[in-house]
Amino acid sequence: MITQIKGLHHVTSMAADAQTNNDFFTKTLGLRRVKKTVNFDSPDVYHLYYGDEVGNAGSVMTYFPFANMGAGKRGTGEVADTVFSVPKGTLPFWQERLSSQGVAELAPYTLFGENRLRFAGPDGDGFSLAEVDGDQRTPFDRGPVAASEGIHGFRGVTMRLRDEGATGELLKFMGYQEIDKQGEMVRYAIPGGNGADYVDLEVLPGAKHAQSGAGSVHHVAFAVDDRAAQLEVRKALLDTGYQVTPVIDRDYFWAIYFRTPGGVLFEIATNEPGFNRDEDTAHLGEALKLPTRYTQHRAQIEAHLPPIKD
Repeated sequence: MITQIKGLHHVTSMAADAQTNNDFFTKTLGLRRVKKTVNFDSPDVYHLYYGDEVGNAGSVMTYFPFANMGAGKRGTGEVADTVFSVPKGTLPFWQERLSSQGVAELAPYTLFGENRLRFAGPDGDGFSLAEVDGDQRTPFDRGPVAASEGIHGFRGVTMRLRDEGATGELLKFMGYQEIDKQGEMVRYAIPGGNGADYVDLEVLPGAKHAQSGAGSVHHVAFAVDDRAAQLEVRKALLDTGYQVTPVIDRDYFWAIYFRTPGGVLFEIATNEPGFNRDEDTAHLGEALKLPTRYTQHRAQIEAHLPPIKD
């Protein structure tokens, strides 16, 4: 069994418009944009990162905004809901805030004893806020939302699958434990995690497969401390029969990827070196940062990318 995973690292999704995406996460949800860079494989597309003050693992939502991308269609084989942790008793604040800003699909609910508020992102993305008592992570408090109501980071993700069995076994191999069931939902938790500790599996045997597009999660990443731990995880996955990519340098972390039995793309990402490797903490996310292989093309890239107003 793998023991190096510490919880979620980041969740990466797709969007149809960079400015709308930026405004939603920084102005509506009050997260900090901790990095503005480009897609490694498509430098004409931004890669935007939002999180806490320094972009700690377990707090970072990232996006590829492909201009005018068609909307994704919900179904199985995807991350259906990304869940953020907020302080106990703050859901009335968030209900009023999100409603006043025209956020769609607001719906209070309870799951596994947690009071939650479901809502949709600008592209129909599935999100929830979960009230969590005692989350010690510090919310970003220099935006429009105070620390007393602010988002601590992720609580977890919900994956929608036709069959839970093989993915559940994978999660157990990754160090997660099955801790609860409620209806069609099965909850897995990582012991001693980083706060972004839960993966819930929603089992819908007869549902159609999801179709990827704007609002869809591209992949979910799990955190390990460093490259040595990552190599141990990679070897364990390969030995079990998974097809895993070589280690890829993503500038702010190193990454490996593999496809799960349920169809969701998983990444294992290192907590090192972090988002302050090329910007000091006070100015994270302000300048356009480019991967080394694209620096000589900065003028062309900047001319093509749509400007983002902060």
